[in-house]
Amino acid sequence: MMVYKTSGVCSSEIQLEIEEKSNRILSVNFKGGCSGNASGISSLVVGMSVDEVINRLEGISCGYKSTSCPDQLAKALKKWRSNQ
Repeated sequence: MMVYKTSGVCSSEIQLEIEEKSNRILSVNFKGGCSGNASGISSLVVGMSVDEVINRLEGISCGYKSTSCPDQLAKALKKWRSNQ
């Protein structure tokens, strides 16, 4: 399990489980933030590859903020990938 401390969003952290052999996401849990959106994002990305999620979510902003919970998830996955 990886825990990523978020920055610039309402959520304070993201907990991730990734299957290393296939680079597929097994689970994602956001701590704090909008529970509906966080649950939706989590449900959608389970089973997807790390690279696919990064490609789809990186750079998404939230209102006036330069980042978002989806963008923070992409950052967490990039950090996980760089540690492999």
